[in-house]
Amino acid sequence: MRSVLAVFLGGTLGTLLRLQLDAIIPHRDDQFPISTLLINVVGSLVLSILVSRLWPVVPVWARAGLGPGLVGGFTTFSAVMVSMVTLAASNQVPVALGYLVATLILGFGAAALGFRIGWRRDATPTIEVDE
Repeated sequence: MRSVLAVFLGGTLGTLLRLQLDAIIPHRDDQFPISTLLINVVGSLVLSILVSRLWPVVPVWARAGLGPGLVGGFTTFSAVMVSMVTLAASNQVPVALGYLVATLILGFGAAALGFRIGWRRDATPTIEVDE
């Protein structure tokens, strides 16, 4: 039950943060969705830092609240796909493909950077599944 509550609270906060960033950096359906790209790249960075630094030392409920909750509520695969479809429907196929490539490259890069930041040189990361 503690994990469910943590996911609920984290998801609520993550969703509110995403909504704020979308409001700060708006875009039309036929424009490059920079806010969604930033949200997902930042989310990739943050989640990889959390996984590499905190997962070995925090309880399962905290992992649930931070990972699927906070970062899962902040980032969104569905928004990427909606942006791709609306760009393509607006005859902006090159922009849609550029957005997809940027999302993949920057997302993977941010995750790799996050792991590099999160892993201590003196410790081997261990991720416990059960507690």
